[in-house]
Amino acid sequence: MTTNRAEPDFDPSPSDDEPIDEDERELAESLASEMAAVRERLAQVPAATVVANHAMGLYELGAIHLSQDPPSFSEATIAIDAMAALIDRLPGRLGDDEATLRESLAQLRMAFVMLRDRAAGTSSEPSA
Repeated sequence: MTTNRAEPDFDPSPSDDEPIDEDERELAESLASEMAAVRERLAQVPAATVVANHAMGLYELGAIHLSQDPPSFSEATIAIDAMAALIDRLPGRLGDDEATLRESLAQLRMAFVMLRDRAAGTSSEPSA
């Protein structure tokens, strides 16, 4: 993460002389309550399920970059490698979703190779 040092740091808290609007206070309290409820629900979900959902998000990210015209191979590679890192480092620990994740990763890799070969003017399919 980079920051622009030419801009002063932003402090979203009101200064001591500014009164806090009651509507803003209620909104902030409501948001804090909702966030606490979401965190509580998330704590009840198995970590393997959350990690699998994140891995599928990486799959989607890779697919998005491959679907660009032209495909963004460098960006897709990062998403594919990140997905592979999760799956490969957690063998047997991703529960029922592991087989689906592995198949999705294989499909994404195959799409990458096919698109890369097409862009290079070659074919990844065997000739007859």
